Amino acid sequence: MANDKPAAGSRLDEATGTQTVGHEWDGIEELDTPMPRWWLWALYATIVWGIAYVIAYPAWPMIDRATEGVLGWSSRGQLATEIAEQDKARAATVAALADMPIEKLTDNPALMRAAVAGGRAAFKVNCVQCHGAGAAGSIGYPNLNDDDWLWGGNLKEIEYTIIHGTRQPGGKDTHTSLMPAFGRDQMLTDGQISAVADHVLSLSGRAKPNATGAQIFADNCAACHGTDGKGDRQFGAPNLADAIWLYGGSKAQVVQQISNARLGVMPAWGGRLDPVTIKMLAAYVHSLGGGEAFAATAATPGETAAAQAGAAPQEAGDVRP
Repeated sequence: MANDKPAAGSRLDEATGTQTVGHEWDGIEELDTPMPRWWLWALYATIVWGIAYVIAYPAWPMIDRATEGVLGWSSRGQLATEIAEQDKARAATVAALADMPIEKLTDNPALMRAAVAGGRAAFKVNCVQCHGAGAAGSIGYPNLNDDDWLWGGNLKEIEYTIIHGTRQPGGKDTHTSLMPAFGRDQMLTDGQISAVADHVLSLSGRAKPNATGAQIFADNCAACHGTDGKGDRQFGAPNLADAIWLYGGSKAQVVQQISNARLGVMPAWGGRLDPVTIKMLAAYVHSLGGGEAFAATAATPGETAAAQAGAAPQEAGDVRP
């Protein structure tokens, strides 16, 4: 805004009729042009708006909270309101899922779709850290998209895995399987481990048959993995003949697993998530492509666990040497 009294050294610019501010740089002078009125009114309006905002809404930070504002609004309160509205909107679906036995879920396609959608959201919050955004896993973390399962891939079995986890410390019903460390514990020599690794790889066509390795496998591994290497879900022993690997399928990686077995841990989500969320997670994992139908005479996971005398079912996924 123009000054009422011209500054020292200022003059009236003949071309524009505007007073200069008295500064000059290399022959260039600055005009004391007044600001547009609309700009000034916009500035005054923002000042008034700012004062009103500070009074109406939380604004000034304090030690443990901010000033509340006369309207009593807060972002946390708005979030709580929106969550309550969403909970109310889906209350009927949640109630239906709670009442529906999971083995009957596929009989209701609409409810199954709702469960899969809810499970997808829950998976992104709780499971992607290990299994990945697409549930494809990585080295040491099972791929949930394939049809290879340690303890069964029907809805009930997947739900049991999510509830009780795998090797969950202190979990009496957790899935438990133990593979010996044949090298670390000096149960086999390096040469024997190399031979049995060749045999294991030959089961999926990745190496030539090895007679010595086959005999070592029969003596030390067949009790759990079966004589054909196709595993045994009763013991949580993985199928070694399908070329699906958790810790890698190269000769070096198979040798490493036989020598110094790695045993992953999956949390028991039963104490962390509500039953409906777990049911939705099971539906989502089942929908990824490898989910199995219920067998007419299949035992429940709990019954299988009791039959194993302490070796309970394990993680929905695949584990390989």
